[in-house]
Amino acid sequence: MRYLVLATDYDGTLADQGRVSEKILHELELLKASGRRLILVTGREMKDLVEVFPDYKIIDYIVAENGGLIHEPATGKEQLLGPPPDESFVRALADGGVHPISVGKVIIATWEPHEKTVLDVIKASASERQVIFNKGAVMILPPGVNKATGLQHLLYSLHLSLHNTVAIGDAENDGALLQAAECAVAVANALPGLKSLADWVTDASHGEGVSQLIQALLATDLSGLDARLTRHYLQLGEREDGSPFHISPYGKGILLAGASGSGKTTFTLSIVESMVKQGYQFCLIDPEGDYLQLPGAVVIGNDQALPLIEEIARLLQAPGQNVVVCTLSIPLADRPAFFGRFLSMFLDLRKEYGHPHWLLLDEAHHLVPGQAETLADRLPEQLANFILISTSPHALSATSLSRVSTVMAIGKDSAYPFQQFCEKLQLPMPSNIPSLSENEIAVWDRENGPAVYKARFNLPVQLQQRHKKKYAQGDMSYNSFIFTGPGNKMHLKANNLLLFAHIAEGIDAETWWFHLRRQDFSHWFRDSVHDEDLARVGEEAEKISDMEASKKHILSYITTKYTA
Repeated sequence: MRYLVLATDYDGTLADQGRVSEKILHELELLKASGRRLILVTGREMKDLVEVFPDYKIIDYIVAENGGLIHEPATGKEQLLGPPPDESFVRALADGGVHPISVGKVIIATWEPHEKTVLDVIKASASERQVIFNKGAVMILPPGVNKATGLQHLLYSLHLSLHNTVAIGDAENDGALLQAAECAVAVANALPGLKSLADWVTDASHGEGVSQLIQALLATDLSGLDARLTRHYLQLGEREDGSPFHISPYGKGILLAGASGSGKTTFTLSIVESMVKQGYQFCLIDPEGDYLQLPGAVVIGNDQALPLIEEIARLLQAPGQNVVVCTLSIPLADRPAFFGRFLSMFLDLRKEYGHPHWLLLDEAHHLVPGQAETLADRLPEQLANFILISTSPHALSATSLSRVSTVMAIGKDSAYPFQQFCEKLQLPMPSNIPSLSENEIAVWDRENGPAVYKARFNLPVQLQQRHKKKYAQGDMSYNSFIFTGPGNKMHLKANNLLLFAHIAEGIDAETWWFHLRRQDFSHWFRDSVHDEDLARVGEEAEKISDMEASKKHILSYITTKYTA
């Protein structure tokens, strides 16, 4: 289940004219019976909410005062997420003619047209406060407090994630809430500005719109909306036609295969960096110690210490904590059994919390080998968001491969992963498999047709930083650039970009034009330095007729990018 939490606004959304109908209350009961959490996120103070919504205890948790307070209806416990209002500030508002004024435990509220006076009092008091509008209401809150921050604080305490949350609202103060949630929904009566932020606008208004959302959640878990959530997709590079190469953050299994040294680790790092950027939690099982330096991830286990399942589970409860499980100390023959215990724990976490969002199995044939069909049968049919990384697809269990919807091949022999995959599952082989160069990948999305396409993937930042230093200041050895000029009159070796720039500054016009017109510079930048942007700069310089201008075009780019 992708969406474990429904976060709904009250006035204008769940409620119509301040009231919630019996029909909508029944729909809320159905939602809770499905195992989902129901959270009310409102600008109202609790004392007001209780009066207009006597059935408020149907709600699991309430984020009130526009993010300033968390209330647990079952126990009455409250937590303030900001300092209480300052009495002198409230008096200054009243002295300025602001009326009415409502003072909550964190929030201060009034109505338009008093917003100018409110801003003047804030300025005069030199206090850090923000003003949030809500269909004529003027809410004054501590800085950084809004519906999104209040919801996030609550979810964190419950070990839940915004990526497993759908939010619905109608007004200006719901904007931050909708932008924070994985799926953003606006009711039909919402303000136009809020509708523009939504992934879906319901056909019905107020509570009937919430009812429409609940019915879609129960029927399909909003699977039909995934194509609209591209802002959450993992951006991995660019396809040959210039369109984005990306994958949904909630899809079926992926097989990434290629020979040793083909670039699987590099591409996996690129995927992981995209997960981190988008805030998705991952757990990566690492049998060879290739991923022990991942930024933001905790490593459990090493070549001497066994990774403890209980410790892994404890860490993964926090949705922001990524984990690398190193299995170097586990004998090869024992790894499938370890994975069986791990998988049982992992599936329990997913069922209860909706995360970890991604599971990556490096050298997956060690964990779900062909002879472990009974273990592989435990992979649920609907299991989403996993990546099997392997040099040997034929050595994986057929059941685990049957859960794969996308096959990605990397390396010079781009055909063999598809051949082994198809032979194992007795499928027809896709045609026209492209040959690949460095940093390219062949992708077969089986659910969208038989065609295999080629894409160039982004180099991971971690790798780019190492490469940048190497190409800027290191020794590129046999990949160095040799200035020869026409007739090989000279032999000036530039073993990095900074030395290249130094030599180029003093080179004579004949030598410069010789190499520029033969496209030697742009080819070196692309094939040896592996910098496509610098190669394009070199190609632009080839079209410049003035020598000094063409030099400056290339050298200024090198200076800016490689010495910054």
